[in-house]
Amino acid sequence: MSVQISAKLVGELRGQTGAGLMDCKKALTEANGDLEAAATILRKKGIASADKKSGRATSEGLIDSYIHLGGKVGVLIEVNCETDFVAKNDDFKAFVKDISLHIAALNPVCVSREEVPAELVEKEREVAASQAEGKPAAAVQKIIEGKLNKYYSTVCLLDQPFVKDDSKSVQDVLTEQISKLGENMKIRRFVRFQIGEE
Repeated sequence: MSVQISAKLVGELRGQTGAGLMDCKKALTEANGDLEAAATILRKKGIASADKKSGRATSEGLIDSYIHLGGKVGVLIEVNCETDFVAKNDDFKAFVKDISLHIAALNPVCVSREEVPAELVEKEREVAASQAEGKPAAAVQKIIEGKLNKYYSTVCLLDQPFVKDDSKSVQDVLTEQISKLGENMKIRRFVRFQIGEE
């Protein structure tokens, strides 16, 4: 038995996800009209689509700035994409602005886990190991990994919960944008300034 998919339902899913009309209709049909299940289907397809694009060169993009709190906090950011066309797109510009605002608010140290200095990771690992002393050996490794993941979610931009929707990480939001705009994108670098900060 096939479920009738109304234009209103398709529009609602499109508003939630930003996916194309046909993709929304296909996902709703696959999910038998269940909006949440359809959104999950689109997310999975978006992640797969973003993974395929991840090897493509990102030689275009945008450098943007964001000043907050009456000039007390400022962010300068570079986000790369594949084409000048996408770099000029309003959705791309809004995404870059949102990430700048996120950096101003949550003060990450670096973009990704790979950029965290090894000595800082080792120090966190030692602290976690000392806190796990006396626990069964099988649990110690899990405790250390859990504490390291928690550490990454505070210092790495891509691991942080997104400031505008903490049910998603910044990486999730980036993946959604890659899927939506159809190009590979990278948050290349940023610098955050705060008055009086060393």
